[in-house]
Amino acid sequence: MEYSMNNASLIDLKNLTLEELTEFLAGMGKERFRARQIMRWMYGRLAQDFEAMSDLSKELRSQLSQRARISHLVPETVEESQDGTRKYLFRLEDGETVETVRIPMEDHRCTLCISTQVGCAMGCVFCHTGSFGLVRHLAPAEIVNQVCAAMAEAPVNNIVLMGMGEPLHNLDNVVKALQILYTPEGFDFSPRKVTLSTAGLVPEMLELGRRIRVNLAVSLNATTDEVRNRLMPINRRYPLAELMKACREYPLQPRQRITFEYILIRDTNDSEQDARRLVKLLHGIKAKVNLIPYNEHPASPFKAPAEESVSRFQGYLLDRGMVAVRRASKGQDIAAACGQLKGKLTAAQSRQSSVDSSSPEHSSKRGNR
Repeated sequence: MEYSMNNASLIDLKNLTLEELTEFLAGMGKERFRARQIMRWMYGRLAQDFEAMSDLSKELRSQLSQRARISHLVPETVEESQDGTRKYLFRLEDGETVETVRIPMEDHRCTLCISTQVGCAMGCVFCHTGSFGLVRHLAPAEIVNQVCAAMAEAPVNNIVLMGMGEPLHNLDNVVKALQILYTPEGFDFSPRKVTLSTAGLVPEMLELGRRIRVNLAVSLNATTDEVRNRLMPINRRYPLAELMKACREYPLQPRQRITFEYILIRDTNDSEQDARRLVKLLHGIKAKVNLIPYNEHPASPFKAPAEESVSRFQGYLLDRGMVAVRRASKGQDIAAACGQLKGKLTAAQSRQSSVDSSSPEHSSKRGNR
């Protein structure tokens, strides 16, 4: 995101919903329809400065440039998998980084996986992002700008808030970002095309359902409190019974289901007993189960499940009338799982720092301090 201290006092218009932008312009004595014009420029045409907005008067463009700015993100690193998955590392204005992944689907369509926080506070032991801890929340503009950057390359058909961070831990900014994404004068995304994934913050789940429409995905990953406590510390605060109650109360459209993400980990949660408990746990919930074989990485002791375990687990669910889909692994050759590209960059920087600190020049400077 290009930024200088001269811009620090300017209002980032991408942090504003249409209603807030209308109010901002009204304070400048401008007509309501100007807000819709500016939204179309920022999102429909991906304008990055006011001078590009040719249907605004020169006077208005000048006034805007004195009071506001339009932020944007440029990828610092892009990795592309053999299967077409593209992973972007974006550096934010304060120097922090977040990841976004473009996942190719059938018929030349794609899903964009976006981040909502720098790091994460949930501490799920199988998740690489959790090893960074929570640094800060992303602002609405930083969430939306991931979509803008991807749209600049090619259209995006679906959005999943499943990247770095726990979306419901950043609820206000996430809701505002969704409102911007849904705005007809913006990207005009349908709520049916957007999915939010949570580790299970129960009060925030219910508040989300009251405030805005979005597909809900729950990261479940275990069928007993004992195992889920170990894998996902949030379960100690909101155990399975409480989480399932909230899922039953979550407002759904007639044909909508809650997606339950279940990462299969060898000898941890991939047994037939787990499958049996999962069927019982989800009884009475309009559910779809995404089965995700664990994606191993060096920082974790967990292992991917055996192929026969995955097939047996899925078969048990299907035989009992459940919707159970095995999610295909994408981008394994580019470390496309959450936090892995950031982790690679951090490790490389650490190695470089170590090399620099051991160099004769650095040692000489250190000795002069």
